Amino acid sequence: RAEKTEVLSEDLLQVEKRLELVKQVSHSTHKKLTACLQGQQGVDADKRSKKLPLTTLAQCLMEGSAVLGDDSLLGKMLRLCGEAEDKLAQELIHFELQVERDVIEPLFVLAEVEIPNIQKQRKHLAKLVLDMDSSRTRWQQSVKSSGLASNLQPSGAKADALREEMEEAANRVEICRDQLSADMYNFVAKEVDYANYFQTLIEVQAEYHRKSLALLQNVLPQIKAQQEAWMEKPSFGKPLEEHLAVSGREIAFPVEACVTMLLECGMQEEGLFRVAPSASKLKKLKAALDCCVVDVQEYSADPHAIAGALKSYLRELPEPLMTFELYEEWIQASNIPEQEKRLQALWNACEKLPKANYNNIRYVIKFLAKLTEYQDMNKMTPSNVAIVLGPNLLWPQAEGNMTEMMTTVSLQIVGIIEPLIQHADWFFPGGRPWLWGQHGLSMHVNHNANYSSMPSPDMDHADRRQHDQARRPLSVATDNMMLEFYKKDG
Repeated sequence: RAEKTEVLSEDLLQVEKRLELVKQVSHSTHKKLTACLQGQQGVDADKRSKKLPLTTLAQCLMEGSAVLGDDSLLGKMLRLCGEAEDKLAQELIHFELQVERDVIEPLFVLAEVEIPNIQKQRKHLAKLVLDMDSSRTRWQQSVKSSGLASNLQPSGAKADALREEMEEAANRVEICRDQLSADMYNFVAKEVDYANYFQTLIEVQAEYHRKSLALLQNVLPQIKAQQEAWMEKPSFGKPLEEHLAVSGREIAFPVEACVTMLLECGMQEEGLFRVAPSASKLKKLKAALDCCVVDVQEYSADPHAIAGALKSYLRELPEPLMTFELYEEWIQASNIPEQEKRLQALWNACEKLPKANYNNIRYVIKFLAKLTEYQDMNKMTPSNVAIVLGPNLLWPQAEGNMTEMMTTVSLQIVGIIEPLIQHADWFFPGGRPWLWGQHGLSMHVNHNANYSSMPSPDMDHADRRQHDQARRPLSVATDNMMLEFYKKDG
């Protein structure tokens, strides 16, 4: 058997090994990249768009918008989002076509055409080398059989034919080897081009994401503007000032609605704010208040549900009505032993409340003061009211077990809320707050005689505190109901 002759240099043998590795990597990358395409590979943009998930989503959103209509917030949102998704789909199609053209197809050519051609040529060279070795072996055997010295050439037709065959085989090997070497060196030289495929991939991705981000940044302000312009927003669990700004009110809707209904049907109810309401009724009323739609007649027979909804709203505020910032000042004021100084300190804290908080705490305290006028029937003294409602008006901003924390400070909070209720007209001068805004502001002030020696609030204070923007009435029915209540009440 002829021994195999190695005709490639050591460098080219290393290139040969590298060829197989590059082929494997290119093939694997091509396969994974193809799997990343959302559109159908090898088709034009129009056909690709029809089966693209983003296009389907955009169509679904636009159809939903048409069903709901532009007069609803969801309809507006679906239309804006549908248009945005359609534009994103077009960007995605352009991106995938470019990746397919500049990355996927060149990788396919490299892995399935260029490298296999070199490897095929290498196999052909190996065959030619075997042929050359075989012809050389036959010629060498001819030399031995002729009995000539190894340095002498055999003569005769057969010997000439063998020598000619050997030379032709060697010539074919040399030609093939030169071609293969050139192709291998070209492969090595073009590695920078192959590497550029992956740079192109990242560049195309970056451009696609930049354009997509620009589209999203353009539509987001429109979406937010629609959200902000929509008046019917939930109020439970939302910041007080945000709710007031959106609704154009001075008093939070749940507070005003609950107070209005309680003035009509709950002032003489025993244990108001203390007796737990039906969970299902409370849940339903809170949901109705969140929609700014309340059927007064439905809840007139269940004042405990109304009181529970008011407590829930106050407790679910992200920040208590009396604010975290003033918490320490409220507590310090309640710890002052002398009554006059304690009340003055509480009054000073009231003056520091933000406008929205001041208006709403004044509204609530005035109502609670009115409620305690019926304490013989409802059993809700200022102290009892302070016990059940105080923790919903003021709590500390601290982590940990809220139950343990509130147990520690509950007495102090009662010591804050109770005097506010007892002397509501001194802390918050002016008439009934639920008649302010639409029906004018009563300037009747009733200072408690026990505190005549204390400085009274500036009488212009109420005017300063009036909201620049008139509140929206709950409804004609509820406003008339309040007027009728005070006609009966005198």
